Amino acid sequence: MSQIILFEETKVRRAWNETEQKWYFAIVDVVAVLTQSNNPQIYWRVMKKRLTDEGNQTVTNCHALKMTAADGKQRLTDVANTEQLMRLIQSIPSPKAEPFKLWLARVGYERLEEIENPELAAKRMRAIYEQKGYSEDWIEKRLRGIAVRDELTDEWKKRGVKEQKEFAILTAEISKATFGMTPSEYKEFKSLANPKENLRDHMTDLELIFTMLGEASTTEIAKRRDAQGFPENKIAAQEGGSVAGNARKDLEKKSGKKVSTQTNFKSLPESKVRKLKQSNQQ
Repeated sequence: MSQIILFEETKVRRAWNETEQKWYFAIVDVVAVLTQSNNPQIYWRVMKKRLTDEGNQTVTNCHALKMTAADGKQRLTDVANTEQLMRLIQSIPSPKAEPFKLWLARVGYERLEEIENPELAAKRMRAIYEQKGYSEDWIEKRLRGIAVRDELTDEWKKRGVKEQKEFAILTAEISKATFGMTPSEYKEFKSLANPKENLRDHMTDLELIFTMLGEASTTEIAKRRDAQGFPENKIAAQEGGSVAGNARKDLEKKSGKKVSTQTNFKSLPESKVRKLKQSNQQ
């Protein structure tokens, strides 16, 4: 799970490692915050070489993850967990070091709170969507959809499906059976060229409902059949998506209106976001 958070209006990219239960932060972003350098990449490159020459184990243990760069492309980026960052910060002379340490501690504390009490994560997510201008009804469906998705991925993990690549393939099977489009095709249909855009954040109420139906049906079928491994769960995904796909076609036939729309909610002022969602509900 990758995210962008702010420290004093500066973007800091981070990724959550589910196995280790740790956040990893883009080191170059942290360098930019602490040094206000015009070229934090070069600053980090020089600093990294110096620390490596000194035999600094923190630098040796840091690794790289693919993160979204400023140009929208996925690029390998040096990352560090909270402990590693704390050590690196000691090597950066900056008056912002102490506030950044407190900020890191708060980020870690909030994540631990969310693990212990998932309702807090939902509240924080609700607040973010409200700030973006989404309607209450839409937010309820979006949050419910997240819960349905989590239940499905938890089921896949129990049944021996590998994360990332296999999850993506099964998700594409459900989407294709539900809407006749894979997620990448759906993003193109909605003119979402930026890879950072989340397709579901641009779905109308009906699109969210049928997405939930496809994933909930897949979960139920996998449970009933005790599907194990990727091949069996792929069949369950295709059949679960077909349940939603058949329901969608039936609704379209009786209503005379397509469920999938090219509506997206990017770069729209708050009033227009609400107006668009209301018009799609009528």
